[in-house]
Amino acid sequence: MSALQITVTPADGLIDEPRRIVVSGAEPGERIEITAETVRSGVTWQSHACFRAGPDGSIDLTQDAAVEGSYDGVDGMGLIWSQSPVNSKSRELFNQPVTDALVTTLSARGKDGTQPPATATLTQRLAAEGVTRREVREDGLVGTLYLPAGEGPHPAVMILNGSGGGFNEPRAALYASRGFAALTLAYFKAPGLSDYISNTPLEYFQKGLRWIRQHVQPKNGFVAVSGQSRGGELVLLLGATFPKEVNAVVGYVPSAYVHSGQNACDPAVGREGPTWLLDGKPLRHWWEGNRTASWKPFDEGPAPHRHDRAMRTALLDPEAIAKARIPVENIEGPVMLLSGTDDGSWPADVFSQIVRDKLAEVKHPHDVQWLNFEDAGHSILFPYVPTTQHVYAHPVSGMVSTSGGNPKDNARADAESWPAVQRFLRNAVAAHADRNN
Repeated sequence: MSALQITVTPADGLIDEPRRIVVSGAEPGERIEITAETVRSGVTWQSHACFRAGPDGSIDLTQDAAVEGSYDGVDGMGLIWSQSPVNSKSRELFNQPVTDALVTTLSARGKDGTQPPATATLTQRLAAEGVTRREVREDGLVGTLYLPAGEGPHPAVMILNGSGGGFNEPRAALYASRGFAALTLAYFKAPGLSDYISNTPLEYFQKGLRWIRQHVQPKNGFVAVSGQSRGGELVLLLGATFPKEVNAVVGYVPSAYVHSGQNACDPAVGREGPTWLLDGKPLRHWWEGNRTASWKPFDEGPAPHRHDRAMRTALLDPEAIAKARIPVENIEGPVMLLSGTDDGSWPADVFSQIVRDKLAEVKHPHDVQWLNFEDAGHSILFPYVPTTQHVYAHPVSGMVSTSGGNPKDNARADAESWPAVQRFLRNAVAAHADRNN
């Protein structure tokens, strides 16, 4: 009887690289259990799945279906996205610093216990070799800059977080690993900044865009903006407000409208108070003068609470929300929108369609793409990270709610969105170069 063996190809690579996991040395038809264990920011995450060995005694996760376990069906990376934290409610997917690799230990054993388990490691990195990290604390800006390996210049992207605030270093590191100079710019809930999103001046982000051009000197002057959730709202707003300074927009689960402070508000201002300022004046948001808007479906609805239930009440007053619509027709570059049909935070699919339709109506002269993932929720990240923790306490308000979707469809959205975003941006870079040469 041969011993079990487990191989991972490639064993070490960037986090967005799919892997081939193969077990060999089993008896034909033998039931094999594979477990995956990863320590993420000090917390152990685990998953497991059972398979039947083929006639040659092997199992290939890219071809063979899991018959029981943390996921089912055929999915080469199912053992990664189906992981859950052990005895913890942690949602921290990455190590600190994010440049520390994530190492998953895979173990394969026969269910009858007659053979010793086989083990292998799968290493995922956010930063490719040569990527550099630099903290930015200049001119009032609070950010972190990741630069690709090799000589520049490189096209640039400014990355903005949502209502959790802080930095999005994982996405910045991965953007840099794929050839973009990436500045993740915090605007609240970071050192030296407010703890809340309320009354944030848009000029702060304009300063960030200008800082990138001055200090990074991106290739052909190309600077895109990428943001999710409130950051998705924000990047559309920046493109519309500073069209000459934003060359492309990537909106993950965005809004077509300006919103109030909501769950990230300063309690002294209130969740119906303003979020964004321009020239010192608050931008009108869609809760103002809205005759149908109500928080009750969110506050008093069944657990897990869904924020989108309150958002949909505001949609019933088209006159009020029209005054808060982001004038996306002012954007002077390509636009990409990503959403899911089961978003628990707000109806990003409805919002994305409104943006897409307005740009079609005005015959927007640049590329417009919208990917809407069936049954996916609000958390669209990038490939091969756990997608199981979608009920959580908001990091500012503490309100427990669901971001929606389900682990399998959220994982599919992660896997399909990131390659599409990269293609979109590379096409945007090329189109920008053509227009300026």
